[in-house]
Amino acid sequence: MIASSLVVKICGLRTEEAIDVAISAGADAVGFVIAAGSPRFVDHATARRLVAHTAGRATTVLVTKGLSPEAAASAAHESGVDVLQVHGFDRPQVERTLALFPRVWRATSLPEANTHRAADLDSWGEELLLIDSPRAGSGERWDLSALDRLRPTGAWLLAGGLDSENVARAVADAAPTGVDVSSGVERAPGIKDHALIERFVANARSSAAA
Repeated sequence: MIASSLVVKICGLRTEEAIDVAISAGADAVGFVIAAGSPRFVDHATARRLVAHTAGRATTVLVTKGLSPEAAASAAHESGVDVLQVHGFDRPQVERTLALFPRVWRATSLPEANTHRAADLDSWGEELLLIDSPRAGSGERWDLSALDRLRPTGAWLLAGGLDSENVARAVADAAPTGVDVSSGVERAPGIKDHALIERFVANARSSAAA
């Protein structure tokens, strides 16, 4: 259960050690990626093992892309996660997923939403909306000034290009419900740097408390 005023999610975790570091640092949520082609990919058996290791100490999130609502929900049930995070779903797909799994986070891109439909930032029933860079998982920074013109209507996480050096300023500027990081706490693609995880959480929290 997430109780912090600022939600901090460390995503793309692949080892028990990285989970322990993230939780000890104060992360609220840990994410496991089963999207094929990602350098942070874990298979279903590994996802189950990592969820079991977390053992309720943080909210567990299964990150999916390219799956149908039925396949994504099935994977979430199989792994035992608390939350299913979906990428690239339209509103009917989100609604179908919500009928199959109780807690859903939806990921989108602000540039995409700004170009196509402002309604993409409306709440579609998901628990949290994650706003990423145009290429999700790339670690690319994007122009937060777009949020001055177009803002989500519900709870949301800021992602895309965040790291321990810029997260405090990003939180102060954008005032999100929370932040999500993956590549920004890595020493190589898919390899988490434990010290960077600790600094990221500490700096995110310092901004939220200011």
